[in-house]
Amino acid sequence: MSNELAARRIDTVKRHMALEITHEWDEVIATFEHPRYEMYGSGAVFDGEEAVRAYFAASRTPFPDQGNEIISIAHADETVLVEFWLTGTHLGPLKVGKQTVEPTGRSFKVRMAATFEFKPGSDKIICERPYFDQGMVLHAIGLA
Repeated sequence: MSNELAARRIDTVKRHMALEITHEWDEVIATFEHPRYEMYGSGAVFDGEEAVRAYFAASRTPFPDQGNEIISIAHADETVLVEFWLTGTHLGPLKVGKQTVEPTGRSFKVRMAATFEFKPGSDKIICERPYFDQGMVLHAIGLA
């Protein structure tokens, strides 16, 4: 694999993550060969554009200012690995199990990681896999 392809993939991930912060969903979708998120922790899978857009809407409703700050990023084989701070403020209704928790106004900053899998020879993402414990966010905003 060329260093040029690795650099393009890292650039794609940085752009993807920056676009998530600004809610430029069409542009985020454009970073994928096929939109797919596999959420390690909850086990949820969002496969296809419609499901991924629904995930964006559901995750930004309680935390409309959700952001990320990259700590480190690396490329290996067909994958880009990212460690980052996930940040946000509880400003909208949050579904926790069968309950809906009204906004607390509390902020969180939790450390997590994600892998971005790429189609061989391409700089298009085929799957993002965030690794984190949702309980960390609930704890940080005083709900656990």
